[in-house]
Amino acid sequence: MPNIKSATKRMHLSRAARGRNRVLRSQIRTAVRRIGEAESKAEAERLRRAAVALIDRAATRRILHPNRAARMKSRADRTIQRLA
Repeated sequence: MPNIKSATKRMHLSRAARGRNRVLRSQIRTAVRRIGEAESKAEAERLRRAAVALIDRAATRRILHPNRAARMKSRADRTIQRLA
């Protein structure tokens, strides 16, 4: 446990941020998984738009590394191409 007041505050802020970041990462994983489970190409495209919005938001906030975000979007595109 920190003894310095600013360190205690930082610990609380970090814990809150970690919770928010975990929620966003979980939403991204769910959105990407749903693309693969889509029944039609049109539905997959709709789900992709939602997933890309979440991924871009996370990359902008540095919750995800930008290269990882690009890789996730690329994989989603390839998944949709395979649906034909």
